Amino acid sequence: MSFKTLNIEELIGWSDLFTDEEKLVRASVKRFVVDKCMPKIVESFENEKFPSELVSQMAKLGLFGADLDGYRCAGMSATAYGMACHELEACDSSLRSFVSVQTSLCMYSIYHFGTEDQKQYWLPAMASGKIISCFGLTEPNSGSDPSKIKTKAYKDGNHWVLSGSKAWITNAQLADIAIIWAKTGKDNSIQGFIVEKDCANFSSDKIFHKLSFRASSTGSLHLNEVKVPEANRIVKAVGLSAPLSCLNNARFSVAFGVLGAAYDCLERAIKYSKNRYQFGSPIAKKQLIQHKLAIMSTELTRSALSSIHFAKLKDSNKIHPAHVSLLKRSNCNIAIMIAREARIIFGANGIVNTSHILRHSLNLESIITYEGSEEIHSLIIGRYLTGEYAF
Repeated sequence: MSFKTLNIEELIGWSDLFTDEEKLVRASVKRFVVDKCMPKIVESFENEKFPSELVSQMAKLGLFGADLDGYRCAGMSATAYGMACHELEACDSSLRSFVSVQTSLCMYSIYHFGTEDQKQYWLPAMASGKIISCFGLTEPNSGSDPSKIKTKAYKDGNHWVLSGSKAWITNAQLADIAIIWAKTGKDNSIQGFIVEKDCANFSSDKIFHKLSFRASSTGSLHLNEVKVPEANRIVKAVGLSAPLSCLNNARFSVAFGVLGAAYDCLERAIKYSKNRYQFGSPIAKKQLIQHKLAIMSTELTRSALSSIHFAKLKDSNKIHPAHVSLLKRSNCNIAIMIAREARIIFGANGIVNTSHILRHSLNLESIITYEGSEEIHSLIIGRYLTGEYAF
């Protein structure tokens, strides 16, 4: 019996939900990933080195500040930006993370909380990739509870003096500027500052021995009485709600990105199952393998369609933090399940870096924790459903 097979794209059936511009963005980023990123990623992961030579090409694609308007930013829809992140992470989480930090955390901070002078000065250079940034909120003893950060800043004439340490900072060694969050004044209100890398007493360290996110530049930041001009204080970023809104914005790009990793794993697992023979036939013919593929594709389809739904809400300014937490939590869990099941289908071959499967799985182990762990997002959703604070 002959019949028409469906690929993953056709099974999800989401192409008609994209505008022509969104399709173009996705196709352009996918081409970039296949032609420029995939040939480098195995070596980059093994050598713990981010492929920084790709940054200028990312900028030409309009990926930095992609969903922001003006200041030489592309002004993409949330769906277009989300699908760009999806295609980047289909290669490796480090690529999407680089873009997420630059766009959804750092440029967003300046765009929404900075002065017009700050926007005019920093954002065009960041959009062009001439200035790389990192986001300094997490500290060695303050992860899920950012209200407990220890970094301090006090006013000294026309400057602020910052002291403290930040940990697990993406782009730490590559960044020209850091958005640093510090407690200020007698009330310990949290404020944001743009700290330039050549400031005296400002340094970064690399985090060694990572088993995940190896192709990402991850480090610590150290500030020892670093003087920052008043002009670099992000004046509207006062209170914990400011950095939390940045995190909430970034979680959206993370949610789309992890589906790219899941999509890649599923696509490779299907292809592998057709070519791997055991007991005289391809394992694709085995019921247990088909059952795995059915579950993986079902969950991926649910996540893909819900992601588009929430992207539309984001474009309409109707998205709620609970929506983002639900999406990030759900998509991460589904992506890591698909990566693990794909590794099982690959058998021992799945642990080899050139299969690309276990690299995705290892990266997803980090993503299920960062930008809010699964447990934190559960509590965020629970708070909005019950009105009770359970943190």
